[in-house]
Amino acid sequence: MSYQVIARKYRPQRIADVVGQDHVTQTLTHAVQQNRIAHAYLFCGPRGTGKTTIARIFAKCLNCTGGPRVEYPEEDPRCREIAEGRSLDVLEIDGASNNGVEQVRELRETARYAPTSSKFKVYIIDEVHMLSTAAFNALLKTLEEPPAHVKFMFATTDPERVLPTILSRCQRFDLRRIPGALIVKHLGQIAKAEGVRIDDAALDAIARGADGGMRDAESALDQLISFCGEEIAEADVLSMFGLTARGQLLALAEAVLGGQVETALRELDDLTRHGKDLSRLLSDLLGHFRNLLIHQVSRGDLRLLEVTEAEATALRAQSARVDTEALTRILEVLTDSESRLRDAVSKKISLEVALLRAIQARNTVSLDAVLKQLHQLRQEAAGASSPAAAAGSSPAAPSSPPPTATLPAAQPPTNPMPGGAPATVSMSLSPPPAVELQAVWAGLVDAVGRVSPFTRSYLLKAFPVALTSSVLTVGFDPEFADHIPLVDNAKNHALLQTKLKELGHGALQVKFIQAQAAPVPAAPAGAPEPSAKSEPVKAKPQKATAAAAEPNRENTKSTRLDPSEFKNDPQIKQALEAFKGRIVEVRA
Repeated sequence: MSYQVIARKYRPQRIADVVGQDHVTQTLTHAVQQNRIAHAYLFCGPRGTGKTTIARIFAKCLNCTGGPRVEYPEEDPRCREIAEGRSLDVLEIDGASNNGVEQVRELRETARYAPTSSKFKVYIIDEVHMLSTAAFNALLKTLEEPPAHVKFMFATTDPERVLPTILSRCQRFDLRRIPGALIVKHLGQIAKAEGVRIDDAALDAIARGADGGMRDAESALDQLISFCGEEIAEADVLSMFGLTARGQLLALAEAVLGGQVETALRELDDLTRHGKDLSRLLSDLLGHFRNLLIHQVSRGDLRLLEVTEAEATALRAQSARVDTEALTRILEVLTDSESRLRDAVSKKISLEVALLRAIQARNTVSLDAVLKQLHQLRQEAAGASSPAAAAGSSPAAPSSPPPTATLPAAQPPTNPMPGGAPATVSMSLSPPPAVELQAVWAGLVDAVGRVSPFTRSYLLKAFPVALTSSVLTVGFDPEFADHIPLVDNAKNHALLQTKLKELGHGALQVKFIQAQAAPVPAAPAGAPEPSAKSEPVKAKPQKATAAAAEPNRENTKSTRLDPSEFKNDPQIKQALEAFKGRIVEVRA
């Protein structure tokens, strides 16, 4: 007898022999047992997952002696005819070479005749998506209302190319890629039957290379037996198919997680010099980080993963060294690199860049995290300054000038940023209310001006009136009262609230009112009197001093400050430095 390859020699002959397609075999078993047999079936799925094999087994169930039934004798002559391709009632047609209208017309003519010796005439059309549109249309009527003795079984790797009118007339079964553990178990049984010694690591490597296809795995085993003889090791599998050893893959992933650029590049160079398939390497590396993410999210639930015990141990060790966000960024980099690697002229350079980017992504801090940390630092500094500010704001006697409190600058807090070196942020304690109000206003006008110069032109005619925990009150002098309807609208409110939030002032509302700008403070005793021709002039809103921004200006007495003392005030200096401002004296 001539030699048969393993894929044909060990092809399943019964429904129970099919590996990894329980959702299909169970449905077909119940259909036979309940006598609910449809007239057309479509089996879809990747190559080597058992589409044609299941169609042939189902034809045996229908046409076996005493059928239809699931269990039949191995020596049943009708089943043997089907298995050997000699049955006149089970016709296997190649859709790629019989894809014209003439072939379909011939099929329609022969379908009218009763089967010769079996109960059903079965047409198995492989790669049915190769039929032309005209051939599909010629088959429609027969497919929808075939004679009672005719059954159609189609197999395809590309169901999207099958016409919807054909799909709607068939019962569709989608076959899945076979899990690696089932492939390893099945190959172990074949190797034992063939008298070949093969270690588990080699079987695992074959299953990885087969990528869920049982026929590919069996063909690889057949080739390895011819290459190695009766004993097969993992190194033989890796050498023949250009796969990467699991230990090398884990070492490369460890270098990425540890930020070890030199180690990662050395590992990649070593794999390249040994002729490893770089596209397959990147795919395996992507699969490992995906497993690591699933392991972390599921809190170590190995039922969601197809990994060996050694891989599970490595996943537990590496999962403690990295967070979910970092793994997500690494996966994004590798996924993007996988699509680019197919068209890359130098795959090695492309993969080196991918590894460098993955290492950088591991240590990258997102902008949201930075802003959150800065906001937290600002709140901590504001909280530290509140007792001192409260002590400095106690009311003084009416006859004496208000006391001036000089607050020391806060020490720059140093807090470690997530995933990187400590970030030092210099901040100062909160200034007195008037200075803080003016500082908030100046920052808001500047921020709005970068987005909408038109809105900023209106705000330059306004001045801050009061600031509470929830409302910023903005005033317009009666001279500019007609600007209020122009600026007081939903669009501007949304813009102002957004910019206030970006400046760290939370969800503040903005209220526009008509108010009188504070006059220039009176001169202190002993100061030279102003000229008789001079008249007090209202301070321009856009150049109002800090004293003009007091919230309760009705209850505040105007006092003339010494310009030198005013300029040397530490809080005024701090506000000027923060906003790069200058003091301008307004005269009539």
